[in-house]
Amino acid sequence: MTGEESLRPQSLMLTFLGDQVLGRDVCVYSGSVIDVFARAGIGEQATRSTLTRMVNRDLLRRQREGRRMYFGLTERSEVVLRDGERRIWQTGAVNRHWDGTWTLLGFSLPESWQRQRHDLRSQLTWSGFGPLFNGLWIAPGEVDVSALVAELGLSAHVKVFRAHADTGMDIGQMIEETWELSDLAGHYEAFVRRWQPWEDDLPDADDAPPASGRGDPRLAALVLRLRLQTEWLRIVRRDPRLPVKHLPDDWPADQAEKTFRAVHDRLSPLARDASERLLDLVPARPQA
Repeated sequence: MTGEESLRPQSLMLTFLGDQVLGRDVCVYSGSVIDVFARAGIGEQATRSTLTRMVNRDLLRRQREGRRMYFGLTERSEVVLRDGERRIWQTGAVNRHWDGTWTLLGFSLPESWQRQRHDLRSQLTWSGFGPLFNGLWIAPGEVDVSALVAELGLSAHVKVFRAHADTGMDIGQMIEETWELSDLAGHYEAFVRRWQPWEDDLPDADDAPPASGRGDPRLAALVLRLRLQTEWLRIVRRDPRLPVKHLPDDWPADQAEKTFRAVHDRLSPLARDASERLLDLVPARPQA
């Protein structure tokens, strides 16, 4: 595919684990991971380094079976993967059922707390908030940020309210002033351009990753689906899910989501065949 954005190995790894490990109570052999990632163009050293970093960040745990090392999920990675699963398959990219509620979050931090301010803003953006004014952020719906604020140690400096807009307020204009809509729309439009050709086609030998060496379309489908899901999740995690009735009429999220689901359905049978043939999985043992 041309024009494809580079995807971080850890993002691809989380997608791979969500696909192949989540909910199955299994661990996957490191050699299987290295093999799949090699077919996606990621070298063995980069894959091993990603596995090690994720163990150190409590996103993976090791399980030895004889001479082989297997990797399984931790409580922390399960939370991350369940969140991704929910965003993709349950909440979706288009917010059609907004009830008019907003979450307002105000904060006041000492001037010297630059790192804390940066961390809070980053986490708020991740959670769908936008800066309404300096020190006052807003998100559609009821967003629970209590755990986020507590983890940052800022509970004493943050106040959270639920609110409704006054009659006559131009919500569409407020949204345009608070969020970068053109940037978000551009990501959706680029996604459609990249992936729409696959809605009606299946991979053939010419689409198989060169690293596979055998021109197997099942391997091509596995790699394509891995990249498809990783890229889609990255986009929907950037999206605050603003109420669609207050967005431009040509908002591209709906078309992008249809493309994602169509291509995912198209690739899945071949990808599953490849996974069953390639992956060495063992039951996960209880952790000590």
